[in-house]
Amino acid sequence: MNRDCCGALDQLLPMHAVLDDQGIILHVGPTLTKVFGDTSVVGQSVFDVVAFSRPKGISGAADLPKVLGRKLRLEAKGAVETRLTGVLARGDKNIYILDTSFGFAVAQSVTEHRLVSTDFSPTDLTVEMLFVIEAKSAAMSASRQLNQRLQAARIAAEEQAFTDTLTGLKNRRALDVVLERLRDQEFALIYLDLDYFKAVNDTHGHAAGDAVLQAVAKILVSNVRRNDTVARIGGDEFVIVCPGMIRQDALGRLARKMIDEIEVPIPFGDISAKISSSIGIVSHKGGEVSSMESLSEMADAALYAAKNAGRGQAVFAT
Repeated sequence: MNRDCCGALDQLLPMHAVLDDQGIILHVGPTLTKVFGDTSVVGQSVFDVVAFSRPKGISGAADLPKVLGRKLRLEAKGAVETRLTGVLARGDKNIYILDTSFGFAVAQSVTEHRLVSTDFSPTDLTVEMLFVIEAKSAAMSASRQLNQRLQAARIAAEEQAFTDTLTGLKNRRALDVVLERLRDQEFALIYLDLDYFKAVNDTHGHAAGDAVLQAVAKILVSNVRRNDTVARIGGDEFVIVCPGMIRQDALGRLARKMIDEIEVPIPFGDISAKISSSIGIVSHKGGEVSSMESLSEMADAALYAAKNAGRGQAVFAT
């Protein structure tokens, strides 16, 4: 083929190759040259640089007439193996023209071979298709980011709905969920109420009271296990749920330790707030109580028994 003809083919079919009747490559389009790693394959057999995977049985020049006009599945053996779709046509004087394209692998191939829009024919829809792929990818990315933000906002809203804003502990709503989940399991329910807290509030103001509540919350959290739940359900009322912990000796030690630490004066500005706490404890062995409400009433009754007994102590429900 003359130079003018090859130039026209390069512009119209930049991914073509011209073969003679023995399958020897006479010319390669500029984009297909990039696919071969910018290595010249002119003079080589097409079967040395391209594998014919479909139709099967195409292994030599004698097989080329069998696939004229048929859709071909090929694999270019360049620096990066690239799957291609192709069609073979007969040219003048025992010459074949093999035109190829990337097919569905176009996006990956464009990246691997660093191709740009000028590597494709002006009438090739590849550039438009790449734009659609890129736009779809961008839309999907934006959608994923939006979903992630919505999910994070939902989680934050749920967390806020179950959290006491002053202390960061769980609130009554969260406590109800925990108790319902543990209905058929063993756990201990600990009610704790602060002693002499009203005097701190009345004498030193609400800011001092808030600081005391926050300090007590830290004491309680530091004394329980990771799977325990600590909640603030009222002004100076706290509840602790301890799954699987029902032995009185262990619960008694935990209660005594919390009382002792709470009785250590809590600094606030120039003053030290002195308080104590009373505790009521009930153990639940699973299925014993008809409702979580009655279990809570038992713990509350034990709490007030502790207050009536002199405060600063723990009482087990009977």
